[in-house]
Amino acid sequence: MKCPFCSSVDNGVVDSRETEDGHAIRRRRSCTACSRRFTTYERVEEQPLVVVKKDGSRAPFDRQKLLAGVRRACEKRPVPTARVQQLVADIERRAGELGEREIATRWIGEQVMAALRELDEVAYVRFASVYRSFRDVEEFARELEALRGARVEAGRTDRPPEA
Repeated sequence: MKCPFCSSVDNGVVDSRETEDGHAIRRRRSCTACSRRFTTYERVEEQPLVVVKKDGSRAPFDRQKLLAGVRRACEKRPVPTARVQQLVADIERRAGELGEREIATRWIGEQVMAALRELDEVAYVRFASVYRSFRDVEEFARELEALRGARVEAGRTDRPPEA
């Protein structure tokens, strides 16, 4: 590490501490050439997550875009904002845990649909209709039938409460 005052590389660590947020190590150093002290920070190099779209183009992962899509699907539904935030955070965390630098939009969309299916069926259908871009009413009806079938298999034959 070069001294910012004399550019000497001969220095030693006097003290090391974790930062308050726990995402870096703060090191106090002392230059042996000029005897001045300076501070450095050591952080984990984060690999930005890249999303591979259906057409093959790539874009940086945008948490806000994902959050906006889920919020849109949950609009006017009895879904707490904190739950929407948690859903997006969980998906973002799982994406990071995959250990891949690139992730397909398909994976993200499937994760959102699985979470919304459990959270709110109407929000799920809204999201699925945009994500899967149904070509006609029959495709939409098939998706609803699949949802009904899943409800019956899970033993939930009751209708959701009307808002």
